[in-house]
Amino acid sequence: MNLEETAKYKMAGEGKIPAVKIEPGRNNKIIIRIPYNQDLINKVKSIPRREWNPKGKYWEVPYSEELIGKLQGLFGKNLIVDPYFYLITLQKELSIRKYSRRTIKSYMRINRNFLLFAGKKPEEPQKDKKLPVVLSKEEVKKILDASSNIKHKSILMLMYSGGLRVGEVIKLKPEDIDPNRKLIYIRVSKGRKDRYTLLSDVVLQTLREYWRKEKPKKWLFPSWNKERHITTRTVQKIFQNACRKAGIKKDVTVHSLRHSFATHLLESGIDLRYIQELLGHKSSKTTEIYTHVSRKNLSAIKNPLDSILKGGET
Repeated sequence: MNLEETAKYKMAGEGKIPAVKIEPGRNNKIIIRIPYNQDLINKVKSIPRREWNPKGKYWEVPYSEELIGKLQGLFGKNLIVDPYFYLITLQKELSIRKYSRRTIKSYMRINRNFLLFAGKKPEEPQKDKKLPVVLSKEEVKKILDASSNIKHKSILMLMYSGGLRVGEVIKLKPEDIDPNRKLIYIRVSKGRKDRYTLLSDVVLQTLREYWRKEKPKKWLFPSWNKERHITTRTVQKIFQNACRKAGIKKDVTVHSLRHSFATHLLESGIDLRYIQELLGHKSSKTTEIYTHVSRKNLSAIKNPLDSILKGGET
């Protein structure tokens, strides 16, 4: 039994070889493969417009959106559904968005192979929804103080004070810093809109010191090759080294600075709509996750144990 077959059996939730398998055929038809069994044959014959293919030794049925459900009701748990059929909605969506046939075929193949490898249906291989890890203001200060290199300190300060993504801070140019309006201009891509975010007085002072020393031209934070900007991996290392020196034990990444910026703004009373705009979130749903990690509302809740022990309630 090959990997593909094994994955199909896992997908059906059975630990044995199933009786019936369906897979995509030509000309918008479904192929039904069954072992010789009169009961199964009778069930297949109950399907309208079925045809027997003597050369391939399988049955063919015209595809319809309702057909998969009907086959599942007819054959029960012994039915093995090729992952392709779970991806038809994806195929239609890609077609509506005017993707080329070649691209659609490639996407379908990659997703089908993934489902075969995972041995699960599309609704099952979901990523756990985890809350972002947030640093306290004291921890942020320790991280910034731990970085003695003026360039490194400027990068980390900008990321926190502006809520920047790592991919945004590395692509900043000197002209993106507006000292008069105290704003940072963020040039973004992939459908997101350019935006402005905050530039603090402390960061501006640090940046001026950095400018005097490094005199950046094309990129605000160039790599050793002045024609190229610093890499994402370099910024990650800068953050990791600063956390190690600061004694931070939390499981944080450089993106935690952005999470902390948003959470601290929320805790200070800033409206969620403004935070959404500063972060560049398309949907308010994305920004609302910070309400789950904010301590502002939680700290206002009186613990029932305190009421019981201090108040003498029973």
